[in-house]
Amino acid sequence: MKNRLLITVIAAVLLGGVAIGYTALSGTSPGEAAHSIPAGTGPRLMMLSNGRLSTVSRSDPAGPREITEQRCDRAYAASGTISCLRPVGALKAGELAVLDSQLKELRTVPLTGFPNRTRVSASGRMVAWTLFVDGHSYAANGFSTSTGIFDTKTGALVQSLEEFTVEGMPQLPVDANFWGVTFTADDNRFYATMSTGPHRYLIEGDFAARTVRPLTEHDNVECPSLSPDGTRIAYKAAVNGDPQQGWRVSVLDLATSRITPLAETRSVDDQPAWLDDRTVAYGIQRDDGLNDVWSVPADGTGTPRIEIPEASSPAPIG
Repeated sequence: MKNRLLITVIAAVLLGGVAIGYTALSGTSPGEAAHSIPAGTGPRLMMLSNGRLSTVSRSDPAGPREITEQRCDRAYAASGTISCLRPVGALKAGELAVLDSQLKELRTVPLTGFPNRTRVSASGRMVAWTLFVDGHSYAANGFSTSTGIFDTKTGALVQSLEEFTVEGMPQLPVDANFWGVTFTADDNRFYATMSTGPHRYLIEGDFAARTVRPLTEHDNVECPSLSPDGTRIAYKAAVNGDPQQGWRVSVLDLATSRITPLAETRSVDDQPAWLDDRTVAYGIQRDDGLNDVWSVPADGTGTPRIEIPEASSPAPIG
């Protein structure tokens, strides 16, 4: 445990150096960084540029970007609410920071683990996150996650979905893990992944009732992301049901249960993000260790293309 913590601290310091180097290359010094997420300049995409919250024009995602001073390991935004999973630093544990569009800190929640996923409901009210407590990959055996939800309106905080009752299971399996929350439009129901044994089920949750229901007919569904119209879920599906073989990004139609593998055939280890009802985005790590945000049509047609170079954690805003 002490060795893992030391490695995490060293990694955080190195990532900080990478971010400083990127800022210098982009021509933006820390003193010139933006202090808020731009608004009123047309549709934009928020993302992370080497660990800094940034935005680009939706019509020119490879063009100039506004880079703020806010650092996150993972981030997402909707309706003026920003979820930022801050990295572990020297002598400092990680935390969830809930920010407004001016980057004003509204709430922080201390967290223990390696930041992995975060989502905000379409209204901006609900915030969810997933951390690795043990391990750093969903393909490995013996990993452990912690997934929580925060209601910004009432202040209700659930540190772990393991506190919820699982319908049909009198007792939570000892090997159960939850990850990858995505919210419905009513700010109460949500979808996520629950693993137990060899299965990785799509689950439907009720925040007010503190219950989750495994949708056992939908096995092999990881990191779900609900479409803006609420009819489909984009997710990563383990190839041949084996995460060690990688994942194929796919779309599930909730009404018909039809599954559509998308045109991206490389392994995608990310929670997809819908840029609109027709387009799904996701991150892929390059050979040099940097990430690019790619996008692909949600109907299985077309070809993948780079949406935002050298970026991660995409979210449509504005």
